[in-house]
Amino acid sequence: MAARPDDTDGPATAAAGDQPDRATQGDTAETGFRFVTAYTLDTTPSDADGRVFSPSTGRNAEVVAEALAGVVTGLKGPLVEIGSGTGEHAAAAIGRLPGITWQPTDQETLHFPSIEAWARHASSGRIATPITLDASITASQPWHRLASIAALGPLAAVFAANVIHIAPWPVAEGIIAGAGRALAPGGRLILYGPFREGGAHTGEGNARFDLALRQRDPSHGVRDLEEVAALAATAGMGPPEIIRMPANNLTVAFTRL
Repeated sequence: MAARPDDTDGPATAAAGDQPDRATQGDTAETGFRFVTAYTLDTTPSDADGRVFSPSTGRNAEVVAEALAGVVTGLKGPLVEIGSGTGEHAAAAIGRLPGITWQPTDQETLHFPSIEAWARHASSGRIATPITLDASITASQPWHRLASIAALGPLAAVFAANVIHIAPWPVAEGIIAGAGRALAPGGRLILYGPFREGGAHTGEGNARFDLALRQRDPSHGVRDLEEVAALAATAGMGPPEIIRMPANNLTVAFTRL
């Protein structure tokens, strides 16, 4: 699946965070990773290092980390990332978040070695071992009730980058409902990716990307910001703080009331 021509991000797998274009079958067989094709910053495989590099994430990780730091400033405690993918967002952001411990999660356990390698690379000591998590509201157990999440106590933040448009709508419902239950008062839910605003796309590239997503899977697609905000309101959150990002993406932050 090709990335949007005017976007800094490629698509992601359902609830799997930032990913590059899907690997070919040969790439999958060689790397052992289902959705990634390259390892280190120069895209050269490195068995000794173990990091997997997503070109799409590499183009935006620093700017997303900066935006994330701005909306999490002053918060202390655990942050749960829904769909950590390769683990690059955690590594890029953790140094900007002195009061935060980062809990990566993903549905795809094949991503875990890369997440762990990026955590080692960050050398912060504040990125935990990744855990398996299905964020959909249709999951057999709501994610906020998992023992591994409940043990963290009230969360300072929940973060998901490039997840809700590349997953069925129940994933968005589950992320937001779970955040409403798991966040401490004043905690923040932060979503990054493309959104429609006022029922319209914010750029021609987003419109083409949305069409491609829906042609592949009618349950996927760029979401309406107003519909997401309405879900957040029902989960006990205030109106969104919107940060406009490169290539018609948004960072959208909600505060638990």
